[in-house]
Amino acid sequence: MKANKRMMNSDTGAQVGIGTLIIFIAMVLVAAVAAAVLIQTSGVLQQKAQSTGKQATQEVSSNLMIKDIEGVRAKNNATSMADNISLLKMKVGLNVGSSPVDMNQVVISITDGTTTNNLIYGANDKTYGNDMANFSSTATGAANLLKMLEDTQTTPGDNAKYFYTIGKIRDEDGSFSQGEPVMNTGDLVTFYISTVAVGDTAYTKMGTATVSALKSTGLVIEPRTVVNIVLTPEAGAATTADFITPSSYGTKETVQLYP
Repeated sequence: MKANKRMMNSDTGAQVGIGTLIIFIAMVLVAAVAAAVLIQTSGVLQQKAQSTGKQATQEVSSNLMIKDIEGVRAKNNATSMADNISLLKMKVGLNVGSSPVDMNQVVISITDGTTTNNLIYGANDKTYGNDMANFSSTATGAANLLKMLEDTQTTPGDNAKYFYTIGKIRDEDGSFSQGEPVMNTGDLVTFYISTVAVGDTAYTKMGTATVSALKSTGLVIEPRTVVNIVLTPEAGAATTADFITPSSYGTKETVQLYP
């Protein structure tokens, strides 16, 4: 028997011509455009992811930490003192790993259960169109504290109702000043919050400082008062301190309130 032989034809023909060339070029262009779109999209997504991650990190890491709060009673002398707390001295630091915090952007809300005051830092001139009356970026924290307790202006009014001041305790890197109050990790400062009651404006001393005309804040921090303080930074979680004042201040000029 003869073996079956299969004949295979060799087809060497191909598509040639200008039409084929146009199709090939079009495919290359489409692929290039698609690649460019993918690269651009991935770049935009990467930038958004980095921005979102940075903001999320700030939200969870930029936290102020309230160390303790002391209350000071205004007085004329050792035996003549206000019945209410006239000034809060609040020591504040930053949590470990926190981003720097600009105190110009920190808002403090304080309430005695009846009256609520929203306070901004004395150098902040954005909220009301001007900073605290007679605030000085080159003065000491103690000098600006006196201006906060005594001075007033047409807008927004008495400094004590609308502003707080800060004095630095520890600032190794020199980041904090009265004009540029930036806190870094490791810094420790004291927030001064006036709580002078309307009936206590005639006293002449606050701690060791002599005052001429205390301004009322509308707050009344008397014994057994529930006080709530909220510190809200520009970025990061708000910090809250709640406490109840003692049942009696006795003869104490300075009263430990928190923690």
